[in-house]
Amino acid sequence: MSQVDKSTLIGLQKIVRQVWNTHGLYRRKMEQCGIFPEDIHSIDDFKKLPFTTKQDLRDSYPLGLLACSQNQVVRLHASSGTTGKPTFVPYTQRDINDWKECMAECLKTAGVTSDDVFQIILGYGLFTGALGFHYGAEKIGAMVIPSGGGFTDRQLFLMEDAQTTVFTSTPSYALYLAEKIVKHNLRSRLNLRLAILGGEAWTEDMGHQIEEMLGITVINSYGLSEIMGPGVAMECNAKNGMHFNHNHFFMETIDAESTQPLADGEFGELVITTINKEAFPLIRYRTRDLTSLITEPCSCGRQGKRIARVAGRNDDMLIIRGVNVFPSQVEAALASVKGLSLHYHLEVRHHKDMPELTVVCESAKLLSESGREQLKAKTSHHLKEKLGIRINVQIADPETLVRNEGKACRVMHVA
Repeated sequence: MSQVDKSTLIGLQKIVRQVWNTHGLYRRKMEQCGIFPEDIHSIDDFKKLPFTTKQDLRDSYPLGLLACSQNQVVRLHASSGTTGKPTFVPYTQRDINDWKECMAECLKTAGVTSDDVFQIILGYGLFTGALGFHYGAEKIGAMVIPSGGGFTDRQLFLMEDAQTTVFTSTPSYALYLAEKIVKHNLRSRLNLRLAILGGEAWTEDMGHQIEEMLGITVINSYGLSEIMGPGVAMECNAKNGMHFNHNHFFMETIDAESTQPLADGEFGELVITTINKEAFPLIRYRTRDLTSLITEPCSCGRQGKRIARVAGRNDDMLIIRGVNVFPSQVEAALASVKGLSLHYHLEVRHHKDMPELTVVCESAKLLSESGREQLKAKTSHHLKEKLGIRINVQIADPETLVRNEGKACRVMHVA
């Protein structure tokens, strides 16, 4: 066993003892499986522990998974709660300090320095995104502009007047900003060099489009409110996977159906264990994010495994006529069609208990009726090639689909 593996195992053994001693959900689940802290002698032993799921977090609402005394908690964040009550995420002061360290490390990995002017275009509040970037950027000495989400005209004048060099937002909103900058001929008046994007699954094609429109570098960021917030993993300039802090996170992948562990490099569901969290440690948390773990050395020189670009989520997957369809696959197909913007959504209707999918996308410029039909046919052809099935297509006029200030809503179930 390498020194890194020994250190990881010691950390995992420690966190297992911690959750066992809280006498809550974890202890009950471990007792049901007949596994005790003293049984964990190897990484393989650790992988015999039961998983933690989003439902476990909901069932333990509000603070049933708290692993320290409540008077140690100095902060309470929450998930968006889009599928029910939000998940509360408590932090001790040490948790906050670790978050700052992880976020600063991620920003350095992305290439942010103390010379940068960093504009944070994310909502401040219960959501972890904005404050995580805020902490990290301040810790490395960058000038922070906490501009928050939305208010596009304000974002643009702040970029120009403060000479912003780096910004963070969701990918879909970054694309919207890029369109505005190009439309109003603002590019030459800005000092942008880098965008750090995350919060939703997106394709390299969308990143390339934003890079070309703005003449900047686009970097992929990964985080989850339940695990820490942003600061879990970050791409470097090599753009060959996202680096994560091995002292704080243990990553594995499993087959989403059988839940059996997968070998590094195999595509499956990402499972994360927090090694050092005091208030809200999670053991083998099923993220529902689909990816693989990269072990080949990165050209940037950083060591350790990396997370490949997240292709989507288990719960985003649609089954259309027996074929698994992810929004990211649709986006990749649309990106290859000249004449489309990458603003789109998927409408799902049920006909005789069978789901039917319509891809609603947007033309880059106003078209005649014949031009719209030609673009529709071309789009339908590319989707058929990518997905293997024929999909209904609607072409909307430019700038008519909703632009989201936060996460894009890609799938809409229509009655």
